[in-house]
Amino acid sequence: MIDMVFILLIFFIVTTVFVEEPGVDIEKPITQTLLPLEKNSILIAITGNNRVVYGGQEVGVEGVRPIVRRLNARDPMPVILQVDRNSSAGVVIRVIGEAKLGRTNKISISSEMR
Repeated sequence: MIDMVFILLIFFIVTTVFVEEPGVDIEKPITQTLLPLEKNSILIAITGNNRVVYGGQEVGVEGVRPIVRRLNARDPMPVILQVDRNSSAGVVIRVIGEAKLGRTNKISISSEMR
């Protein structure tokens, strides 16, 4: 019986999708419509003071392209931007441009529904 429990545990660990959170608190903009996003994606956060964060570490705008390119080398994944409502539109546009240059197939912006 215990062997069966261990086999199930290993099965669930192997089949779990690991999504790496950006590691910072973001005050998301409010929207009236929401669409579900894919589970297997690249999460990049832009804070209210325009810091670009991936995996809990600040990568800057210039660090977005190599991250997206490396993670999309095997299987293309969408990029989801978690943008703070107080961030600069210019920084967001630059991050979107860098993600496109990193060869992503889709870019979305995460928001909250009221």
